[in-house]
Amino acid sequence: MRFDYGYEEESAGSEPYRIRVLGRLLPFLKPYLGLLTVSAALVLLITGVELAMPYFTKIVVDRYVVPVRTAPAGQQDGGQAENRILVVGLRDREVKAIIGRHAGLFEVRGDQAAIRYRDLRSLSPAELAVIRRSDMRSLLQMVLLFLVFVLADFGLNFGQRFVMEYTGHRVMHDLRSRLYRHVQRLPMEVFNRNPVARLVTRVTNDVQNMHELLTSVLSMFFKDIVLLAGIAVLLLVIDRHLALAVLAVLPVVALAAFGFSNRMRDVFRRLRIKVAEINTRFAETVAGIKVIQAYGRQGANQKFFQDLNRSYFNLGMQQIHVLALFLPAIEMIGVTVTALLVYFGGARVLAGSLSLGELVAFLAYMKIFFRPIRDLADKYNIFQNAMASAERIVGLMDQQPEEGQVAPAGAGGESKGERPVFRSLEVRRVHFCYDNREPVLQGVSLSVRAGQTIALVGPTGAGKSTLVNLLLGFYRPGTGRILINGIPVERWNRDELQAMIGWVPQESLFFSGTLRDNIFGPCSDRSRPEIDAVISMAGCRQLIESLPRGLDTVLAEAAANLSAGQRQLIAVARALARRPELIIMDEATAHIDSETESQIQKAMASVSAGRTCILVAHRLSTARPADRIYVVNHGRIVEQGTHDSLLAAGGLYSRLWRLQQA
Repeated sequence: MRFDYGYEEESAGSEPYRIRVLGRLLPFLKPYLGLLTVSAALVLLITGVELAMPYFTKIVVDRYVVPVRTAPAGQQDGGQAENRILVVGLRDREVKAIIGRHAGLFEVRGDQAAIRYRDLRSLSPAELAVIRRSDMRSLLQMVLLFLVFVLADFGLNFGQRFVMEYTGHRVMHDLRSRLYRHVQRLPMEVFNRNPVARLVTRVTNDVQNMHELLTSVLSMFFKDIVLLAGIAVLLLVIDRHLALAVLAVLPVVALAAFGFSNRMRDVFRRLRIKVAEINTRFAETVAGIKVIQAYGRQGANQKFFQDLNRSYFNLGMQQIHVLALFLPAIEMIGVTVTALLVYFGGARVLAGSLSLGELVAFLAYMKIFFRPIRDLADKYNIFQNAMASAERIVGLMDQQPEEGQVAPAGAGGESKGERPVFRSLEVRRVHFCYDNREPVLQGVSLSVRAGQTIALVGPTGAGKSTLVNLLLGFYRPGTGRILINGIPVERWNRDELQAMIGWVPQESLFFSGTLRDNIFGPCSDRSRPEIDAVISMAGCRQLIESLPRGLDTVLAEAAANLSAGQRQLIAVARALARRPELIIMDEATAHIDSETESQIQKAMASVSAGRTCILVAHRLSTARPADRIYVVNHGRIVEQGTHDSLLAAGGLYSRLWRLQQA
C-alpha cells in the first residue's frame, strides 16, 4: 500500500521562455503547410490592399481635389503654394463660355487653359462645377475603385480567417488526440504526481491557448510585420525626410515593449499555475463533497480556496497594472507623432514642399502604423499565455511511457495477430518502493501455472495490491523480475498483455454510458449467445433483468445508481467479457454484505473454473478454495501453502483465520 505521497506542486520556473518550446510543437503544423502557405499568400494580398487605400487618398487629393501643378517659373509671383494652377480642356462649350466671360483669369495654352487656384474664388459655384466636371467624373471613378478595394479587403480577410481557423482547429484536433493517446500510455507514477484537474487543464485550456496562438498571434504577427515594413517603404517613397523623423520613434516603442514583455512573462507563468491549482481544488471539492459536509469542513475548505482565489486575483491585478501602463504609453507616443506630423507636415504644405495629398497619406499611414503596435499588448497577452501552455504541454509530452509498454506485437512468443495463451507467471525476488521512499515489497517470489488459483492474503498495507499493480504492468519492479510465459513483462506488448489478463479491482470505476458499453465496450459486436454466457457466468443476470432497460440502462456518474455489490458483479462481467486467460481479483468482496458476497463468490468459482486466477483477499473465506495461498506481511511473503497446511502451521494465517471466525 502506498501512503502519504502527495502531488508534486508545479513551479513557475526561473528560466526565461525559449522559442524552442514552440519548435517541439511544429511537427503538428507539417500536414497543413499547404493551408498555411495559402494563408500567407492571402496575408500578402490583404496587406497590399490595406497599403493601397491610403495611397489612393493621396492620388485623389493631389490629382482631383487639389492638383499640384504650378505655374511656369517665369510666371510665379509668390510661394509655390500661391502659384498652384488648375488646367482644363477647351473641348467643352460651357467651359469655353466661362473662359470667355473671365478671360483675365485664364491663360490659354493651345487646347487647354490654366487658372490659378487663388482665382477660382472669383467664379460662381455653378461655373466652378462646370470647370471641375472632369475632376468629379474621375473622382467618382476613383471612389468606385476604392469600394472595389474595400470589398476585396473584406473577401480576402474572410478567406484568410477561415483558412487559419480551419487550420488551427485541425492542428489542435491532432494535438488534443495525441495528448489523450499519450496520457493513456503514461506510467502510474505520472498520475500519482499530478492531480486529475491539472491533466485535464493540459488537454483543454492549454490546447485552446495554443489554438489562439496559431490563429490570433502567428498569422497576425506575420501580417503586422509585412504591414509595418510596407508602410515604412511607402513613407520613404513619399517623403524621405519626414519618414525618417517618424520612424525615429521606433526605438522608443521597442524599449517600451521590451520592458512590458519582461514584466508580463513571470506573471503569466504564475497565472497558469494558479488556474491549474484552482481547477484541482474545485475538482477535489466536488469529488469529496460528502466528506466535506459530513465533517463540517466547509469553512476551512472555503478559506483555503479563498487564499488560492486571492492569489489569482493579485496576479491578475499585476497583469492589469502592466497593461494599464503599456497601452496608454503606446497611445501617447502615437498621438505625439501624429501631432508633430500635422505641425511639420502642415508647415511644409503651406510652404509648397509637400502636397496636401502626401500629408493626408502620411496621417493615414500613421493611423495604420500604430494600430499593430497597439495590438501588440493584446497579442502579447495571448502569446505569453500560449507560451506558458506550450511549456506545460511539452512537459506532459516529455513524460514518456515506460520501456516495453510500446514493444512490438508478438513479444509474448505468438505470431503477430494471434491471441496470446497464458502458460505461467513467475515473480522472482521483487523489491519495490514508491518514489524512492520506504520499501513496499521486499524480495517477493511466487509462481502460478496455467489453470491454478492462488490467493494473496495478509493485513491491510502488507503490499498485496502493490504486487497486483506490478503484475498488471502499472509499475516496474525496483529489482527482481516478473515473467509471463518465461518472458519479462517489460518485453510484452502492452495490448497483448492486457488482452490476456482480466482485472476486477477493489473499487471499480464505471464510465458514462450504458451498462452494455461498460461491460463489453463501445461499439461492441458481440453476439447474443456470447453476451448471455458472460452475464450468466458473472452471476449478474438477475441484476440486469431488474434494471428498467436491462443492458441499455444508462449509468449515473460513477454508477451511483448501483450498490457496491452490484458494481462488483458488473466488474466481474466486464473482466470476463475480455475472455481473459488470467483473471486477477483484488479484494472483490471487501466492501459488500454477506448475501452479495455469496453471489460474488459463486461468480468467482464459476470464473476460476478452467482459468488461471489470482485472488487478493481480505476475507480468508474467499481464499480458502485456492490451490495455494501466499501470506504477505510488511512487504514479504511470510507463509505459503494450502488452507489446511497453513492452519496446521499455526502462523499468521492461522491467527487471522481465528480472528475472522470469532
